[in-house]
Amino acid sequence: MLRLLNIEFIKLWNNRASKVLILAYFILLTGIALFASIKFNFGFFKFHAAEMGIFNFPYIWHFNTYIAASIKFFLAIVIVSMMANEYSNKTIKQNLIDGLSKKEFIASKFITVTVFALISTIFIFLVSLILGYSFSSITESYHVFSDLEYLLAFFVKLVGFFSMCLFLGILIKRSAFALGFLLVWYIIEKIAYGLIRFQIDATKDHWESITQWFPLESMSNLIMEPFSRLGAVKEIANQVGEQFNFDYSLHWYQIGIVLVWTTLFILGSYRLLLKRDL
Repeated sequence: MLRLLNIEFIKLWNNRASKVLILAYFILLTGIALFASIKFNFGFFKFHAAEMGIFNFPYIWHFNTYIAASIKFFLAIVIVSMMANEYSNKTIKQNLIDGLSKKEFIASKFITVTVFALISTIFIFLVSLILGYSFSSITESYHVFSDLEYLLAFFVKLVGFFSMCLFLGILIKRSAFALGFLLVWYIIEKIAYGLIRFQIDATKDHWESITQWFPLESMSNLIMEPFSRLGAVKEIANQVGEQFNFDYSLHWYQIGIVLVWTTLFILGSYRLLLKRDL
């Protein structure tokens, strides 16, 4: 395992674009959190996101994982480019000649994306912990370590999404086209989501029981938007006669669906590699 991981990190380390994107991803993660902690004063307008409670425990776990997941495309570019470079630089052929089996090759890629997801999760955990203790008005251990399931959801979401990017990178071979296809697939899912919701004249549970199986939608369902949980947002909603009754919790079947897609993407990547003449 360590040997396979070492091979992949050597490739990434020798690619300047990959290093820049990975560094930009983690800087942006930190930057978003720091930006939200800064006070802005523009005459009569004063804004301080931290005072709205976004860094309060345990809400911070929900908020930070949701925001961090929204910029996962930085690492998606790295993963798709990683596969495109294997074909353009013919390193995949050389690895196989040097004795690496196709199963080991796919395993090395999957281990790499899993490590990316794990490092991202640990990073978000540490940043959230620091910001929480700095700004939260609630620091009791029970509240601090509540809702940590959002970190699990974040990890599973990244592994699933990166596995999809890996599959597209192997399927299409060119990074620009693979990323373009990912965007097209996102649009197709949203159109299908809208059509199913419009056509099925039934309860919410009926049409969501279909759309929850869409790959990108299933990943999105792991961490629902956190903004409607804020007290200020609820207060505004109450003033206009609206009430939020959303289910923000993480369910086992949501994780199961994403793990099914992850397995299919990895097995699909392996099958593609087996059939191709490299």
